[in-house]
Amino acid sequence: MTFVQSAPQLGNPYREDRVLQAWLARVLPEAQRRAAEADFEALAEYAQHAYTRQTATTPGEPTLTQWDVWGQRIDRIELTETWREGPALAAKHGLVADGHDRTLGEFARVQQFAKVYLYHAASAFYSCPLAMSDGVATALRDATNTALRDRVRGHLLSRDPATFWISGQWMTENAGGSDVAHSETTARKAADGSWRLHGRKWFTSAINAEFALALARPEGNPEGADGLALFGVETRNADGSWNGITIDRLKDKLGTRELPTAEIHLHDTRAELIGDAAHGVRAITPVLQVTRLWNAFGSLSTMQRCLMLVRDYARRRKAFGKTLIEQPLFADSLAGWEAGFEAAFHLAMEVALLLGRVESGKGDAGDAALQRLLTPLAKLWICRLGVRIASETIEALGGIGYLEDSGIPLLLRDAQVFPIWEGASNVQALDFLRALDKLGVDPLVNAVDGWLEEADDAVVDADAEAIHAAIRHADTWLRDHARDADALQAGSLRLGNTSARTLAAALLARHAAWAQRERHDAQSAAALRRFCAHGLDRIIDFSPA
Repeated sequence: MTFVQSAPQLGNPYREDRVLQAWLARVLPEAQRRAAEADFEALAEYAQHAYTRQTATTPGEPTLTQWDVWGQRIDRIELTETWREGPALAAKHGLVADGHDRTLGEFARVQQFAKVYLYHAASAFYSCPLAMSDGVATALRDATNTALRDRVRGHLLSRDPATFWISGQWMTENAGGSDVAHSETTARKAADGSWRLHGRKWFTSAINAEFALALARPEGNPEGADGLALFGVETRNADGSWNGITIDRLKDKLGTRELPTAEIHLHDTRAELIGDAAHGVRAITPVLQVTRLWNAFGSLSTMQRCLMLVRDYARRRKAFGKTLIEQPLFADSLAGWEAGFEAAFHLAMEVALLLGRVESGKGDAGDAALQRLLTPLAKLWICRLGVRIASETIEALGGIGYLEDSGIPLLLRDAQVFPIWEGASNVQALDFLRALDKLGVDPLVNAVDGWLEEADDAVVDADAEAIHAAIRHADTWLRDHARDADALQAGSLRLGNTSARTLAAALLARHAAWAQRERHDAQSAAALRRFCAHGLDRIIDFSPA
């Protein structure tokens, strides 16, 4: 009989994830972990079910019907099966609500992001509107429009599918993405005191959302970013019709194809001011801090999916008399990818923990400073690493990995959005520079010293010295270039990568010491050695020719 290679199988993403299991055991209080266990298990089982369905069916995409048979403009969007399942899953398992649940205390965010990590790869990017909903709920906490705040947050944080809403964020216009200063959408105050928006929004992800935050310039306001105000828009009228919104088309994207991203026009769209009639860009900053962390965890979820499939395939595929996992070169490559992933996981989880401490009031000024500095670093480095590991996954599976119906190219196409969404890598590097200018480098240096002190002598001297040397070099480089704005900007991406890798290594060192001491498990220590050996320092000074 002709040989047919068996396909890789996806194991249980919760029970079979050593990195996640060990981190939860070390950090999350046992009672809280047990209370959340049913959700963790259910999301992992859903991930397995969704993967099986994906590999057995033809992928679908949302469709837009602009006109009905009688010539009425309807702009009806039909969603895929996975997206139709999303609201019930998100509400039931608290994928947004957990992060704002005061009863969970300082661990609210880590419990939430553990769930996000388990869900994202199975979500067909329904995680995108969940990220925006989380960010919008965060931004609305301090809104002076208390009636809107209480009404909308109640929906965004609902655990009941019948009342659960998702939110979009409408910032991008034809003039550009990250630079919103030239936004052309205007806001007019009607005679009854309500606001009406007019303009075009060029990238509106999850256009099916019930609510959105939108930037617009009130008439009479000055040009520039400070003249923009932040508005809340309920996308539908009471009768279900669109609230002054027409959908020009759905975007045809490289990836995230089940996510309905639209180009829209606003015509007399009813809106409410969130706060002041200016400085809207500042008001939307809390959204970005949260959604950037969702980016990092979405990328981690993709990496976990890739590595689980590669590992399983390597045990099934035999070549030149041995399975792939027994081939030294393949095993060496896989170990390198896994080491990078494990370091990235610890960096993202630390940011989630810090965010939870700050939001719960348990953290201090040092926690707040560190969280502010680490957020752009996690987004910058982890999201790029995810693209690399997704690409390596295609190569690891060879020709089959290049075929669409294997489901593997989807992982790479979807991973590519993470370095772009909510600010590309250069934007993150410059944001990190701004945070350094305000907070200084000491919070990073002190954090590395503290984490290595916790690691004690469980970490080999060579690794500890590599970590110390990299953070010292970053500190020295910053001081040497402090008065040269062009040199700082030019080197900011290299500085960001060095800082992210160094901090991730120090966090992995702390965890590796715990794993060896409490569990007699040397796998994290081996990952640390491998990660450090690959090189932490990415700062290179380029002298003028």
